[in-house]
Amino acid sequence: MIKPIVSSPSPITLIGGADPAPNALTDVLKWGKTVVCADGGADTALWAELDPAAIIGDLDSISDTARHTFGDVVHHVAEQDSTDFDKALRHIEAPLVLGVGFTGARLDHELGSMNVVVRHPERRCILIGSETIVMVCPPVLALDLPMDSAVSLFPMGDVGCDSTGLQWPTDGLRFAPDSRIGTLNKVTGPVELRPDAPKMLLILPRTALDLTVQAVLASDATWPVPAR
Repeated sequence: MIKPIVSSPSPITLIGGADPAPNALTDVLKWGKTVVCADGGADTALWAELDPAAIIGDLDSISDTARHTFGDVVHHVAEQDSTDFDKALRHIEAPLVLGVGFTGARLDHELGSMNVVVRHPERRCILIGSETIVMVCPPVLALDLPMDSAVSLFPMGDVGCDSTGLQWPTDGLRFAPDSRIGTLNKVTGPVELRPDAPKMLLILPRTALDLTVQAVLASDATWPVPAR
């Protein structure tokens, strides 16, 4: 069991090293007032005049200025077997983590971020991009989205996902990254998703962020810690 560096009863904003999507910080800080940075994300916090509770990472990306400014809350995690996002996420304890600066830059970094949220499905985390948000779909998630809203399901392993409220039903189907995927679906009514494993990425329009945060916080449905 990893001892958390930061623990909060309310959502936490986690800032990564890529440039945040436009207005992303404004959108998430109203939900996650406690700020944590993954390594180079400290420079974004410095620029935005934020006061992070912790800087977590291997510290190979943070500037000397940010390191000096936030010296009292810098936590060096020396191992090189994981990304700074992974290091930060696994040391946070909160009902929800809202991540900015983890998508929209280099594709390999973005794919690495998707790997991290699937490796730690027990830590509910929504990543915010310029046009979309993405998260590992919890065991049950009910969403009241506008009609015709885009809903995409992308499997990161073998997974089924029963659903209601989608134009193209998914009940009884098996999904996998090298076979069937579930992107480009649409809302036809109140949506409920019920994946059978913590392997399904849920991708929604950025405009659905507030509704999604409310739905996640209203639910106790969480995945267990994966066996290692």
